[in-house]
Amino acid sequence: MNVGFSTGSLALGDFRRGIEMCRGKHVNAVELSALRESELAGLIDSLDDIDIAPFEYISFHAPSKIVHYSEKEVVSLLSKVAERRWMIIVHPDIITEFDVWQQLGQYLCIENMDKRKSIGRTFYDMDALFEMLPEASFCLDVAHARQVDPTMSEALLMLMEFRKRITQIHLSDVNSSSVHEPLNMEAILSYRRISKLIHPDTPIIIESPVVENQMNQEVEYAEYIFDDEKFNRDLSRFSENFIVKEMMNKQKEQTSVFA
Repeated sequence: MNVGFSTGSLALGDFRRGIEMCRGKHVNAVELSALRESELAGLIDSLDDIDIAPFEYISFHAPSKIVHYSEKEVVSLLSKVAERRWMIIVHPDIITEFDVWQQLGQYLCIENMDKRKSIGRTFYDMDALFEMLPEASFCLDVAHARQVDPTMSEALLMLMEFRKRITQIHLSDVNSSSVHEPLNMEAILSYRRISKLIHPDTPIIIESPVVENQMNQEVEYAEYIFDDEKFNRDLSRFSENFIVKEMMNKQKEQTSVFA
């Protein structure tokens, strides 16, 4: 199982720190994040200097907004990532010049969106995008899909229709304000409903905002989603772990109310 973290979720704006945090953890994949436009050129210029030896899978997250660059300039920079045959995760709402983005070929990896965005949220949205970008691959963000449709029906539809395009999974929970959160019992049980349809070799990139001593625990929660044997074997410990956590959180909430 190729599993790892987004450097942006570990250390926003500091990819070197995010990579350093991954060392010695139970991960063999990483997504280099340039989620903010100001990070893009610096990260591209640093690619030759980054020690990627510990990672068997590497991807790159493009900026979520383009303000100062043209789309042509962004794609020109990202072509250096495509030359390395790394997937480039792109939010579809930054794309208006489809012919420009087609230059990235199969390494252009379109991610489905959460409720904040006007496109890319449903199977129908994604189908229309792939009509315009026929070579593009697909990053299924299961948290975005669950926020849009808690029944996971949209996620199921996307999996069934775009299964051959899926090259990466984004994993976390997302709250009603579209903020990424660590995995919890409800999210894990929801994702398990569709996990058998995901090819076991598909890389899993965790976007949970966790601190360093929580990383291996978050990886273990990811394994519960995709590994039936582990889930069934550890079911008691898994449930107890979350129940104890919930009790502790409630205690903290009550303490803060009466403080």
